[in-house]
Amino acid sequence: LWTSPELEENTFFSYIGGEFTIICTYQSKFLFSKKYWCRGRFQYNCDILLDTDGVAKPKNKNRLSISDVQRYNIFVKVTNLQIEDSDVYWIGIEKMNADIMTSIKVTVTLGKSLSKPRLWPLTPLTDSPTCWGKPVTIRCGDAKGTNVFYAWYQNIHHKSFLLLNSSDLSLHCSILTEDSDYYCSASNSISNAQSDALSVKTLLPDDSSCIYVANIPGKNQSDVTKVVKSHETINILHKM
Repeated sequence: LWTSPELEENTFFSYIGGEFTIICTYQSKFLFSKKYWCRGRFQYNCDILLDTDGVAKPKNKNRLSISDVQRYNIFVKVTNLQIEDSDVYWIGIEKMNADIMTSIKVTVTLGKSLSKPRLWPLTPLTDSPTCWGKPVTIRCGDAKGTNVFYAWYQNIHHKSFLLLNSSDLSLHCSILTEDSDYYCSASNSISNAQSDALSVKTLLPDDSSCIYVANIPGKNQSDVTKVVKSHETINILHKM
């Protein structure tokens, strides 16, 4: 049996929630022999989890599959890895007198610590959408790590409030009643990290045609000065 060349020294490292696929090549004379995947330190005393004949019934069959559909190749796939999956496993082929087996050591760890999440607008701010009261969606992401969850918070009067559990924050006139800062939090089972602040200034509040400025550090923001002045001029003319 020969395992995938990218499987260094027949060992595999992953994190909680990860997955792997192992490809094992065998000689043509074993084409019709039963293949199986088993667990345990000792090859002739391991617990068969799944086989190509469908005899073994795994406890987590939704996470585990084995196939022999391509000639001379065995495919074993395990998904949604957990800490308790760390162990020695064997790919085996039934053979008279002694099965042919090769071992794979699997190590599953908690995961990587998170890096600082990044913010970016899904609509370019240079197009001045905020000048005309149009909604803008700010995305939070790129926090390097595993099993990352994102949430948005709003800072008002030095207090933080959870807005939503999502990577996307939608800014629109109906919620922009006053100046405020927003930030995104990325978290997993190992750590959490916070983005730079998204500063939003409401220049002309209105339910549908407000004017506001969204400032993301490192991003260009729109120039709303002329738009504000034109609105002020229109208001003056209406009062005359």
